Amino acid sequence: MNRLRLKYPLVVAPMAGGPTTVDLVVASSNAGALGSIGAAYLTAPLIEDFTNNVRAKTSGPVAINLFLSHGILPVAADKIAKAIKATEVYRKELNLPTPDLQPPYEENFDEQFESVLKVKPEVLSFVFGLLAADYIRAAKKENIYLIGTATTLDEALALKESGVDAITLQGVEGGGHRGIFDSKVDDPQVGALDLLEQCHAKIRIPLIAAGGIMKAQDIKKALQKGAEAVQMGTAFLTCKESGVSAPYRKALLASENRKTQLTRAFSGRLARGIENRFMLEMSDKSDAILPFPAQNKFTRDMRNASVKAGSAEFLSLWSGSGRGTLWTGTVAELIERLFV
Repeated sequence: MNRLRLKYPLVVAPMAGGPTTVDLVVASSNAGALGSIGAAYLTAPLIEDFTNNVRAKTSGPVAINLFLSHGILPVAADKIAKAIKATEVYRKELNLPTPDLQPPYEENFDEQFESVLKVKPEVLSFVFGLLAADYIRAAKKENIYLIGTATTLDEALALKESGVDAITLQGVEGGGHRGIFDSKVDDPQVGALDLLEQCHAKIRIPLIAAGGIMKAQDIKKALQKGAEAVQMGTAFLTCKESGVSAPYRKALLASENRKTQLTRAFSGRLARGIENRFMLEMSDKSDAILPFPAQNKFTRDMRNASVKAGSAEFLSLWSGSGRGTLWTGTVAELIERLFV
């Protein structure tokens, strides 16, 4: 908290793909938390533009979050054909043409990283593995604080040895993509507080608890168990500054007992979201799901069309499993409710 000039031990999670807006990051940082730019799907120039727009409105600390690169992984033609066949009924319903899936499937990580060094955020956080030593040296040369993401004790130990400054411990309750290092393995299914308890005894760098944290009581419990801070995402999704689409917002607010599950259907990587038609029907077609990040690019047209149609049935409705009524006021008001 001293290093980053935080008033509260809170990281407002990076939520790439729409929810993270300039206003959301600015409001988070101005309120005394660490605002995070979910930059995984942004090109290098867009990262610079987004960060500069944030800097123009706040002097508070800012984090940029990236997905570690998977490189250009070839996807066999027969696998793509199977994926097209499995989703043709949905594209027909949404009046979409047959997709022509071509690499690259993700943004260029080297270019993204160079843009981070250029804009010099206070924090660079990342998911899906270990940041290579040369990247770590380059970030630390610019005095950028590094936060990795772990879902198990072994991953956390590896991050500590790699030289990060802090670790986000992501419990299975968390919404959105799971930070598991190996995208092909089953989820370890470790809860946030259990993971915190395992890591606190063996790791002496700051630990950030994430997953299912929705209320002030959740925050207190995590801090009492040894977390230096908490990371919250779902709780902020329906704030006024959030960029979630109208059907996404409606789905989030439909019930305080949102039914969520882990799925690979939208991106090819395990992620937690609210159950909808596409998630449930694709659970019987798992052999037609492409690997990450190809599947993420492959389903983008359907997700965009679903928003235009006002439907939540083909959206990746990322949400944690924590219960509670979501806040529809401002970020500042929510943070005050959580800590005052």
